[in-house]
Amino acid sequence: MNAQDLYRARYGDPAYSAPQTWSPIIEHLLGHRSVRSYLPDAVSDDQLSAIIAAAQSAASSSNLQAWSVVAVRNPSTRAALADCAGGQAHVKEAPLQLVWLADLARLDHLAQTSQRPAAGLDYLEMLLVGVIDAALAAQNAAAAAESLGLATVYIGGMRNQPEKVAELLKLPPKVVAVFGMCVGTPDPAKPADIKPRPPQSVVLHQESYTPLAEQDSGIAAYNEAMAAFYTRQQMDVRGTWAVHSAKRVAGPESLSGRDRLVEALHALGFPLK
Repeated sequence: MNAQDLYRARYGDPAYSAPQTWSPIIEHLLGHRSVRSYLPDAVSDDQLSAIIAAAQSAASSSNLQAWSVVAVRNPSTRAALADCAGGQAHVKEAPLQLVWLADLARLDHLAQTSQRPAAGLDYLEMLLVGVIDAALAAQNAAAAAESLGLATVYIGGMRNQPEKVAELLKLPPKVVAVFGMCVGTPDPAKPADIKPRPPQSVVLHQESYTPLAEQDSGIAAYNEAMAAFYTRQQMDVRGTWAVHSAKRVAGPESLSGRDRLVEALHALGFPLK
Protein backbone atom coordinates (compact mmCIF):
# COMPACT_ATOMS: atom_id res chain seq x y z
CA MET A 1 0.00 0.00 0.00
CA ASN A 2 1.11 3.56 -0.64
CA ALA A 3 0.75 6.37 1.89
CA GLN A 4 -2.66 7.41 0.61
CA ASP A 5 -4.02 3.86 0.74
CA LEU A 6 -2.67 3.31 4.26
CA TYR A 7 -4.21 6.55 5.52
CA ARG A 8 -7.59 5.72 4.03
CA ALA A 9 -7.46 2.16 5.37
CA ARG A 10 -6.55 3.36 8.86
CA TYR A 11 -9.63 5.58 8.98
CA GLY A 12 -11.86 3.32 6.92
CA ASP A 13 -12.84 6.15 4.58
CA PRO A 14 -11.91 6.26 0.88
CA ALA A 15 -12.46 10.02 0.86
CA TYR A 16 -9.61 10.74 3.29
CA SER A 17 -6.47 12.40 1.97
CA ALA A 18 -3.13 11.69 3.61
CA PRO A 19 -1.28 14.67 5.10
CA GLN A 20 1.68 16.09 3.22
CA THR A 21 3.86 15.38 6.27
CA TRP A 22 5.00 11.77 5.98
CA SER A 23 7.93 9.48 6.76
CA PRO A 24 8.88 5.81 6.48
CA ILE A 25 8.24 5.38 10.23
CA ILE A 26 4.72 6.81 9.97
CA GLU A 27 4.07 4.57 6.98
CA HIS A 28 5.29 1.55 8.93
CA LEU A 29 3.11 2.34 11.95
CA LEU A 30 -0.02 2.91 9.86
CA GLY A 31 0.39 -0.56 8.41
CA HIS A 32 -0.04 -2.26 11.79
CA ARG A 33 -2.48 -5.16 11.91
CA SER A 34 -3.53 -7.41 14.80
CA VAL A 35 -2.76 -10.92 13.58
CA ARG A 36 -4.33 -14.03 15.08
CA SER A 37 -3.20 -16.70 12.60
CA TYR A 38 0.46 -17.76 12.51
CA LEU A 39 2.75 -20.21 10.79
CA PRO A 40 4.63 -22.59 13.13
CA ASP A 41 8.01 -21.06 12.17
CA ALA A 42 10.06 -20.22 15.26
CA VAL A 43 11.08 -16.68 16.19
CA SER A 44 14.87 -16.91 16.41
CA ASP A 45 16.97 -15.83 19.37
CA ASP A 46 18.55 -13.22 17.12
CA GLN A 47 15.15 -11.77 16.19
CA LEU A 48 14.09 -11.78 19.84
CA SER A 49 17.27 -9.98 20.87
CA ALA A 50 16.67 -7.25 18.29
CA ILE A 51 13.03 -6.89 19.39
CA ILE A 52 13.98 -6.56 23.07
CA ALA A 53 16.69 -4.01 22.24
CA ALA A 54 13.98 -1.93 20.58
CA ALA A 55 11.74 -2.40 23.64
CA GLN A 56 14.53 -1.22 25.93
CA SER A 57 14.92 1.90 23.81
CA ALA A 58 11.48 3.13 24.94
CA ALA A 59 11.18 5.87 27.53
CA SER A 60 11.07 4.80 31.19
CA SER A 61 9.72 6.94 34.03
CA SER A 62 12.71 8.34 35.95
CA ASN A 63 14.71 5.56 34.27
CA LEU A 64 13.40 3.16 36.90
CA GLN A 65 12.97 0.40 34.30
CA ALA A 66 9.96 -0.92 36.22
CA TRP A 67 9.12 -3.60 33.66
CA SER A 68 10.21 -7.03 32.53
CA VAL A 69 9.07 -9.49 29.88
CA VAL A 70 8.93 -13.29 29.83
CA ALA A 71 9.49 -14.98 26.47
CA VAL A 72 7.44 -18.18 26.35
CA ARG A 73 8.12 -20.73 23.62
CA ASN A 74 7.25 -23.96 25.47
CA PRO A 75 4.03 -25.33 23.88
CA SER A 76 2.55 -26.59 27.14
CA THR A 77 3.11 -23.26 28.86
CA ARG A 78 1.60 -21.41 25.90
CA ALA A 79 -1.40 -23.71 26.09
CA ALA A 80 -1.81 -23.00 29.80
CA LEU A 81 -1.54 -19.27 29.16
CA ALA A 82 -4.19 -19.61 26.45
CA ASP A 83 -6.51 -21.19 29.02
CA CYS A 84 -5.85 -18.28 31.38
CA ALA A 85 -6.69 -15.86 28.57
CA GLY A 86 -10.12 -17.32 27.91
CA GLY A 87 -9.10 -20.05 25.49
CA GLN A 88 -7.71 -17.80 22.76
CA ALA A 89 -6.30 -20.28 20.23
CA HIS A 90 -3.65 -17.90 18.87
CA VAL A 91 -1.97 -17.70 22.29
CA LYS A 92 -1.38 -21.44 22.03
CA GLU A 93 -0.53 -21.47 18.33
CA ALA A 94 1.81 -18.49 17.95
CA PRO A 95 5.42 -19.71 18.32
CA LEU A 96 6.30 -16.99 20.81
CA GLN A 97 4.31 -15.39 23.60
CA LEU A 98 5.80 -12.31 25.23
CA VAL A 99 4.25 -11.64 28.63
CA TRP A 100 4.87 -8.02 29.64
CA LEU A 101 5.20 -7.35 33.35
CA ALA A 102 4.91 -4.43 35.70
CA ASP A 103 7.95 -5.27 37.80
CA LEU A 104 8.46 -3.60 41.17
CA ALA A 105 10.34 -6.58 42.63
CA ARG A 106 13.62 -5.44 41.13
CA LEU A 107 13.28 -1.97 42.68
CA ASP A 108 12.43 -3.59 46.02
CA HIS A 109 15.54 -5.76 45.71
CA LEU A 110 17.71 -2.73 44.90
CA ALA A 111 16.41 -0.94 47.98
CA GLN A 112 17.01 -3.96 50.19
CA THR A 113 20.55 -4.56 48.93
CA SER A 114 21.43 -0.90 49.51
CA GLN A 115 19.70 -0.99 52.93
CA ARG A 116 17.21 1.72 52.01
CA PRO A 117 13.45 1.92 52.61
CA ALA A 118 11.04 1.04 49.80
CA ALA A 119 7.65 2.09 51.20
CA GLY A 120 6.96 4.10 48.04
CA LEU A 121 6.44 0.82 46.19
CA ASP A 122 3.23 0.28 48.16
CA TYR A 123 1.45 3.12 46.37
CA LEU A 124 -0.74 3.00 43.28
CA GLU A 125 1.54 5.49 41.53
CA MET A 126 4.37 2.97 41.38
CA LEU A 127 2.15 0.27 39.88
CA LEU A 128 1.11 2.80 37.23
CA VAL A 129 4.77 3.50 36.52
CA GLY A 130 5.35 -0.21 35.93
CA VAL A 131 2.26 -0.57 33.73
CA ILE A 132 3.17 2.48 31.63
CA ASP A 133 6.80 1.40 31.30
CA ALA A 134 5.68 -2.07 30.14
CA ALA A 135 3.23 -0.60 27.61
CA LEU A 136 5.81 1.75 26.12
CA ALA A 137 8.37 -1.05 25.83
CA ALA A 138 5.83 -3.42 24.30
CA GLN A 139 4.75 -0.95 21.63
CA ASN A 140 8.36 -0.49 20.58
CA ALA A 141 8.68 -4.27 20.45
CA ALA A 142 5.57 -4.64 18.31
CA ALA A 143 6.82 -2.08 15.79
CA ALA A 144 10.24 -3.74 15.73
CA ALA A 145 8.77 -7.22 15.20
CA GLU A 146 6.63 -6.00 12.32
CA SER A 147 9.68 -4.38 10.72
CA LEU A 148 11.25 -7.88 10.64
CA GLY A 149 8.27 -9.35 8.78
CA LEU A 150 6.72 -10.81 11.93
CA ALA A 151 3.26 -10.03 13.27
CA THR A 152 1.77 -9.44 16.71
CA VAL A 153 -1.43 -9.16 18.67
CA TYR A 154 -1.81 -7.96 22.26
CA ILE A 155 -3.45 -10.31 24.78
CA GLY A 156 -5.27 -8.46 27.57
CA GLY A 157 -6.62 -11.82 28.72
CA MET A 158 -3.45 -12.29 30.79
CA ARG A 159 -5.34 -10.22 33.38
CA ASN A 160 -8.23 -12.69 33.51
CA GLN A 161 -6.39 -14.94 35.97
CA PRO A 162 -3.33 -12.98 37.14
CA GLU A 163 -2.49 -15.32 40.02
CA LYS A 164 -2.47 -18.35 37.70
CA VAL A 165 -0.27 -16.52 35.18
CA ALA A 166 2.08 -15.57 38.02
CA GLU A 167 2.24 -19.21 39.09
CA LEU A 168 2.95 -20.44 35.57
CA LEU A 169 5.75 -17.91 35.04
CA LYS A 170 7.09 -18.13 38.61
CA LEU A 171 6.70 -14.42 39.20
CA PRO A 172 7.90 -13.10 42.57
CA PRO A 173 5.74 -10.78 44.70
CA LYS A 174 5.35 -7.24 43.33
CA VAL A 175 5.34 -8.48 39.72
CA VAL A 176 2.17 -8.81 37.62
CA ALA A 177 1.43 -9.63 33.99
CA VAL A 178 -0.05 -6.56 32.31
CA PHE A 179 -0.73 -8.21 28.95
CA GLY A 180 0.67 -10.78 26.58
CA MET A 181 1.76 -10.48 22.96
CA CYS A 182 1.69 -13.18 20.30
CA VAL A 183 4.67 -12.97 17.95
CA GLY A 184 5.24 -15.01 14.81
CA THR A 185 5.15 -15.20 11.05
CA PRO A 186 1.64 -14.34 9.81
CA ASP A 187 -0.23 -17.07 7.96
CA PRO A 188 -0.64 -15.74 4.39
CA ALA A 189 -3.73 -17.93 3.94
CA LYS A 190 -5.53 -15.93 6.63
CA PRO A 191 -4.52 -12.29 6.07
CA ALA A 192 -5.52 -9.68 8.62
CA ASP A 193 -6.97 -6.35 7.53
CA ILE A 194 -6.05 -2.93 8.86
CA LYS A 195 -8.60 -2.11 11.55
CA PRO A 196 -10.00 1.41 11.20
CA ARG A 197 -9.63 4.00 13.94
CA PRO A 198 -12.04 6.80 14.89
CA PRO A 199 -11.73 10.09 13.03
CA GLN A 200 -9.19 12.41 14.60
CA SER A 201 -12.06 14.69 15.64
CA VAL A 202 -12.98 12.05 18.25
CA VAL A 203 -9.57 11.73 19.91
CA LEU A 204 -7.74 14.97 19.12
CA HIS A 205 -8.84 17.87 21.32
CA GLN A 206 -7.52 21.35 20.59
CA GLU A 207 -6.61 23.33 23.73
CA SER A 208 -9.44 21.81 25.79
CA TYR A 209 -11.62 18.70 25.75
CA THR A 210 -14.22 18.65 22.98
CA PRO A 211 -17.77 18.30 24.38
CA LEU A 212 -18.96 14.72 24.00
CA ALA A 213 -22.01 15.71 21.97
CA GLU A 214 -19.70 17.24 19.37
CA GLN A 215 -17.93 13.90 19.00
CA ASP A 216 -21.14 12.11 17.94
CA SER A 217 -20.75 12.68 14.21
CA GLY A 218 -17.25 11.21 14.30
CA ILE A 219 -18.51 8.22 16.30
CA ALA A 220 -21.31 7.67 13.77
CA ALA A 221 -18.74 7.63 10.97
CA TYR A 222 -16.63 5.18 12.94
CA ASN A 223 -19.63 2.88 13.45
CA GLU A 224 -19.94 2.68 9.66
CA ALA A 225 -16.23 2.07 9.14
CA MET A 226 -16.19 -0.73 11.71
CA ALA A 227 -19.34 -2.32 10.23
CA ALA A 228 -17.50 -2.59 6.92
CA PHE A 229 -14.44 -4.02 8.69
CA TYR A 230 -16.53 -6.64 10.50
CA THR A 231 -18.02 -7.69 7.17
CA ARG A 232 -14.64 -7.94 5.42
CA GLN A 233 -13.18 -9.99 8.26
CA GLN A 234 -16.30 -12.16 8.55
CA MET A 235 -16.61 -11.28 12.22
CA ASP A 236 -19.90 -12.01 13.94
CA VAL A 237 -20.29 -8.76 15.90
CA ARG A 238 -23.81 -7.81 16.82
CA GLY A 239 -24.64 -4.13 16.75
CA THR A 240 -22.44 -1.13 16.06
CA TRP A 241 -18.98 -0.43 17.46
CA ALA A 242 -20.66 1.86 20.00
CA VAL A 243 -23.05 -0.88 21.12
CA HIS A 244 -20.24 -3.46 21.22
CA SER A 245 -18.14 -1.08 23.34
CA ALA A 246 -21.01 -0.34 25.70
CA LYS A 247 -21.53 -4.06 26.24
CA ARG A 248 -17.90 -4.40 27.29
CA VAL A 249 -18.40 -1.92 30.16
CA ALA A 250 -21.92 -2.95 31.19
CA GLY A 251 -20.93 -4.39 34.55
CA PRO A 252 -18.52 -6.68 36.42
CA GLU A 253 -19.85 -9.70 34.54
CA SER A 254 -18.56 -8.21 31.27
CA LEU A 255 -14.95 -7.89 32.48
CA SER A 256 -13.91 -11.52 31.91
CA GLY A 257 -12.93 -12.04 35.55
CA ARG A 258 -10.99 -8.80 35.79
CA ASP A 259 -13.56 -7.32 38.16
CA ARG A 260 -11.46 -8.92 40.93
CA LEU A 261 -8.20 -7.39 39.73
CA VAL A 262 -7.70 -5.32 42.89
CA GLU A 263 -8.04 -8.48 44.98
CA ALA A 264 -5.55 -10.26 42.71
CA LEU A 265 -3.06 -7.38 42.91
CA HIS A 266 -3.23 -7.44 46.70
CA ALA A 267 -2.50 -11.19 46.62
CA LEU A 268 0.48 -10.56 44.32
CA GLY A 269 2.08 -8.09 46.73
CA PHE A 270 0.67 -4.70 45.66
CA PRO A 271 -0.93 -2.87 48.65
CA LEU A 272 -2.16 -0.05 46.33
CA LYS A 273 -2.29 2.72 48.92
